[in-house]
Amino acid sequence: MPKRAVLLVNLGSPDSPSVPDVRRYLREFLGDERVLDLPAAARWLLLEGIILRTRPKKSAHAYASVWTKNGSPLIATSKSVQQKLTAALGPDTPVYLAMRYGKPSIASVIGQLVADGIQEVLLFPQYPHYAMSSWETVVVRVMEEVARQAPQLRVTTVQPFYADPDYIGAMLAVAEPYLAQDYDHILFSYHGLPVRHLRKADSSRAHCTVVADCCTTCSTAHGTCYKAQCLATTRTFAQRAGLDPAKYSVSFQSRLAGEPWLEPFTDKEFLRLPAAGVKNLLVFCPAFVTDCLETLEEISQRGREDFLAAGGVKFQQVPCPNDHRAFIDFLAKRTQGWLKSGQP
Repeated sequence: MPKRAVLLVNLGSPDSPSVPDVRRYLREFLGDERVLDLPAAARWLLLEGIILRTRPKKSAHAYASVWTKNGSPLIATSKSVQQKLTAALGPDTPVYLAMRYGKPSIASVIGQLVADGIQEVLLFPQYPHYAMSSWETVVVRVMEEVARQAPQLRVTTVQPFYADPDYIGAMLAVAEPYLAQDYDHILFSYHGLPVRHLRKADSSRAHCTVVADCCTTCSTAHGTCYKAQCLATTRTFAQRAGLDPAKYSVSFQSRLAGEPWLEPFTDKEFLRLPAAGVKNLLVFCPAFVTDCLETLEEISQRGREDFLAAGGVKFQQVPCPNDHRAFIDFLAKRTQGWLKSGQP
């Protein structure tokens, strides 16, 4: 049998919350043409002329507020997932971990796969939903390095798992103790995208933002529609959990100024909901499998402050799946399917 392995790839993190390290990380992250999808010259001008002059200091402060004794929470949790999945699969199926930005880099880990004699790998992007700035950029970058370093390496890629019953089950397992408490409302807050990215991902150019109710009207465009997949995750979870449709809603966080982004905006919802009578709020962040800056600082710190200042009384962010046993079981089940049949 060929020697097989799993490659988990997550977003990444600066090496430290220092301004130079954060600037270096942001330069790599925002320099990705699938994140800031502008012509190269315009992207360089925006990044070097505006963003990297002001944002690193602010972002460094945010990272410092969530940094742990083990470093970046995203990196530390991802390593725990790697270790637990390794234990679940056994020694014959090693698990490697790379970050799209920062360390360990995709290039270095592909090099390690080659050095270890791996012949087939299951690429498992740690993103439940398709977006060119998340799932797609991981897959493209891995395949670029495979073509450069190891064209003989066979790669099978796990597709977005936004509505997979086992993944939804893992979300439910994490959420169960929170759902058992009293709450007024659940806000499903997803990472934001420019509306333009939805249109760009629709190869037909005739469905996303063109058809009325495009996200709920059946179409092959949903295979690459981030918003439709986010709504599908919410709908599937709500059905499984038996949620009252009047007690949950969807919003989008983390936007940049200058063009239309997906709405409603999470930060504005934190101000609106208390005025609408919501005093006890649960917040889910289903775009992330690992708690990170966007959940720990943007939601659990700044979001909490905004909600309470607007008249809210109780605010809880439900943790991401992280290294919960149910999430490890989901990863292991997908991997075992690949080991048995060649398909995850």
